[in-house]
Amino acid sequence: MTDSPSDRPPAAFFVTGTDTDAGKTLMTSGLLYAARARGLTTAAGKPVASGSERTSHGLRNADALALQAQCTPALPYDAVNPVAFEPAIAPHIAASEAGRELSVASLLAPMQTLLAANADLTLIEGAGGWRVPLRDDACLSDLAVALNLPVILVVGVRLGAINHARLTLEAIERDGLKVAGWVANVVDADMSRLAANLATLEEWLSRRGGIPCLGLVPYLVAPTPERVGACLDLNVLLESHER
Repeated sequence: MTDSPSDRPPAAFFVTGTDTDAGKTLMTSGLLYAARARGLTTAAGKPVASGSERTSHGLRNADALALQAQCTPALPYDAVNPVAFEPAIAPHIAASEAGRELSVASLLAPMQTLLAANADLTLIEGAGGWRVPLRDDACLSDLAVALNLPVILVVGVRLGAINHARLTLEAIERDGLKVAGWVANVVDADMSRLAANLATLEEWLSRRGGIPCLGLVPYLVAPTPERVGACLDLNVLLESHER
């Protein structure tokens, strides 16, 4: 059965990860794909992105392009990713080298415009982890707070994931935001005691924290939004928004 926009109110979330390369873009793309497959409208934002390539159309970031491809109706690139830097380094350092100033205010307006379109599902993806700095006195987490969006936590499952997940959860909750759900994304194909680590994450995040798990994504050699989306439970996410 296909949902229509009238079936559910528009839902929007901020996607963060336990660290760089936790799999935020893949999980975001997978959720958007699952929503599109159900006939829902989708929108995505990547407020700031480092590691972009120069093209005839300007700087283009691979993660932002992946998100743009999952937007229905289609969105122009600049609506998805308003600020891009060429070197694959921390955004505040890239901004300093480019002679630009990053601020919450400069990223807030384009993301508010994106949200104002009221897509059935809008996902705004951060960069790196929760406390990635924008400048000396501001972090990307401040943007999530300003947007006042519930958070999806992507846990990159590898050695250290339990500590990173617990610390990130504590920081998000300390900032006054709700974690709507978490995803276990296995990024280390040879991780020792994988099942035991997953059980511990489940214990701390789902049982003690009361945060629903949106899915376990196994290590995938050739991940695609379709394959990732099949591992995720969109219903759990949307139901968390309605509560």
